[in-house]
Formats: sequence, C-alpha cells, structure tokens
Amino acid sequence: MTAPVSANGVKGHLIYVHGADKYQFRVYTGDGNFVDYDLHHCDLTVTIDDEDAFFYRGDNIDRLDHSPETLGHTK
Repeated sequence: MTAPVSANGVKGHLIYVHGADKYQFRVYTGDGNFVDYDLHHCDLTVTIDDEDAFFYRGDNIDRLDHSPETLGHTK
C-alpha cells in the first residue's frame, strides 16, 4: 500500500459501475490511464465541470443527464 495522497483539487468523474451496483470516483492520469477509487467518504463534494450536463425534473424522476441535443431531443 502506498502512502495516502491529498485528493484536494483533483478533478475526477463520479461513475456508476453497473455490475458491482456501486459508484466510484475515476481520476484520469496524464498518460490516458485512470484509477477508480471506491467511495467511502460520506459527504463528498463534487463539482461538475461539463457543459453537456443538464438536470431534468418531472415524471416523478429527477436526474442528471446529457444535454437535450446530445440525447437527440430537438426543440
């Protein structure tokens, strides 16, 4: 096991792992590889930095998804 390293200021991706039925925090390295960290932190703050991310409310489902254009929905 390596020594713990501060995660402060690291940009990552909150991903859902379907087969394991859990979320992980993915951090990409400069060489295109990545590390998936299991989430044990109970009140983690994540900043979304993605212009393609949209909140949707209604139909008794509130969700975060891609933009309407990306999903193929036009006005």
